Amino acid sequence: MELRPLGRTGVDVPAIGQGTWELDAHDRRTAVAALRRGVDLGLGHIDTAEMYGDGTVEEIIGEAIRGRRDQVYLVSKVLPRNATTAGVATACARSLRRLRTGHLDCYLLHWPGSHPLEGTIAGFERLRAEGKIRAWGLSNFDVDELEAAAAIAGAESIACNQVLYHLAERTIEHEVLPWCEARGVAVVGYSPFGSGRFPAPSSRGGRVLAEIAATHGASPRQVALRFLLRRPSLFAIPKAGRIPHVEDNAAAGALALSATELARIDAAFPRGRQRRGVPML
Repeated sequence: MELRPLGRTGVDVPAIGQGTWELDAHDRRTAVAALRRGVDLGLGHIDTAEMYGDGTVEEIIGEAIRGRRDQVYLVSKVLPRNATTAGVATACARSLRRLRTGHLDCYLLHWPGSHPLEGTIAGFERLRAEGKIRAWGLSNFDVDELEAAAAIAGAESIACNQVLYHLAERTIEHEVLPWCEARGVAVVGYSPFGSGRFPAPSSRGGRVLAEIAATHGASPRQVALRFLLRRPSLFAIPKAGRIPHVEDNAAAGALALSATELARIDAAFPRGRQRRGVPML
């Protein structure tokens, strides 16, 4: 699996990882097996959050990575309602217990909230000084919100911004992606297949994906995933609760699309007009 530097952390991370939102809806044994298979295939970038299944998903991940913690770049997220200086520490401690680990590789604020960002960042920095997290970042932040965080801590302190990004939702390409790239902040795209809204095979875009996939002996989802990783600042964390889906995702790492193919996909899925803020599920 291709490794890329995650922002300014100094750590190379798999470009394709494993998202875990709603993983608790799957059979637990099947979900654990899928996560382990993903790590086998190099998808060692695992993302979760205290919100997912109200902590249940973190427990599933803790079971899956037992004995393999050193093979995983582990990310979790704190809910905005818990993001005071003291609240960040308490939430992180709960996540660490559920994940059965002594540290997180990166800890994110799940989305902008009502607590002052200064306090949240102070909590992150304290956790980093204590060795409980290695880096921190943000999620669902637009440019104005990123600017506010950078004014407090410096953009170089922000490891990544995790945002919604799939073929039918490319809003971040207008402002968020350029802002992050200019400052060395990684962009991690969640729900890269659109959470059940993947292009239908009969649609114009679906036909383009299928034609390109056939040329490479790949699947349309692999082609879509590779397009979303076409810039070195980009990462993707598709969820897969079953081993075949994990294997399909992992195979996208070896896929190489030509400039002509990238242009065809770009034309089939135009990014649309710029809108205020960033989209969320």
